[in-house]
Amino acid sequence: MLIGYSMWGFLGNGVVDTPDGSRAYRKPFLDALRAEGHDIVLLQRNRDALDSGENFSSTYRWNPAGFPSLDAVILEWRWPLPGRNTIPCGTPGHTCDLHRQTELIDRYTRECGTPTLIWDLDRQLPADDPLRAMPSVSVGEFAILTTPGARHLPCPVPDELLDAADAKRLSRTVREVPLVYVGNQYDRDDHFDRFFAPAAKLVRHQVAGKWTRIEAWPHVEFIGRAAFHDVDGLHRKALATILLLPERYWRVGHMTSRWWEALLAGCIPLVPVEMRGVELYLPRDLHVADGQDVIDRLAWLRGLAGTSQHADLLAACLARLEPFRCSTIAREALAILEDVS
Repeated sequence: MLIGYSMWGFLGNGVVDTPDGSRAYRKPFLDALRAEGHDIVLLQRNRDALDSGENFSSTYRWNPAGFPSLDAVILEWRWPLPGRNTIPCGTPGHTCDLHRQTELIDRYTRECGTPTLIWDLDRQLPADDPLRAMPSVSVGEFAILTTPGARHLPCPVPDELLDAADAKRLSRTVREVPLVYVGNQYDRDDHFDRFFAPAAKLVRHQVAGKWTRIEAWPHVEFIGRAAFHDVDGLHRKALATILLLPERYWRVGHMTSRWWEALLAGCIPLVPVEMRGVELYLPRDLHVADGQDVIDRLAWLRGLAGTSQHADLLAACLARLEPFRCSTIAREALAILEDVS
């Protein structure tokens, strides 16, 4: 098949001041689709070349304005962002992601009935959106508890990175920072205040990302945004992290790439026990109910650091990643498209 893929993001490192968590897995996911024998054409602006100066044109092709003959479409769902993609084209600050997505849906999904997978990566597609009822459309979500009618299509883990992860080697890495968090503030204040901030009073820590409302936590070390290529290094020097999630994520078991990005660097994630399906992602010893639990688990992990028990814990965590391999998730995406063909 020739699959059209719509994304408003990057295949490479991108730029520091643009959030794009999908960079962690987008290229491996596309490569996994190609490994299954399919061709890909990218349907949005080539932001790698135009914004970050990275050239992937020898391997991938873009068609940001036309309408090639496609067998299927995958859309990383975009939603209205006032002042950005809702203002007229050509206006300063305008981004054309939503405009282009609308064009693609009108041409392929509505007019041609092309099999369409809407991958709602941020849980922004309204539950009553008419697109959900169209026979040629299926919606994929990271969540365990999906919106009625949607399919579980979780965040993929790059096969190459998972194959290279060695629990014994990772356990021997010196972890100079007991606690780290890498990610932006968006809708995470409650979890941050309950789980991260109490521990930050007692242990060395760092918070990397866009955090603009920090007055409530004067004791926390915020180090600003980190470039995508620096995320792995931040995790590799840290013993543990906490998976801080917006309520709309944790209530349905929607897990982001931060889970496996940390693990593959040997940084142990702690996860709030209130998250739906928490046992799917991490062993019980790493579930936390409050800030005191975080403090206690950090003390326990510091006692394990560098030992065989540390390696065993990492191995048990890495084993939880196996069902989420990019190659597996790519085949699931193709099966979803087949179901609406």
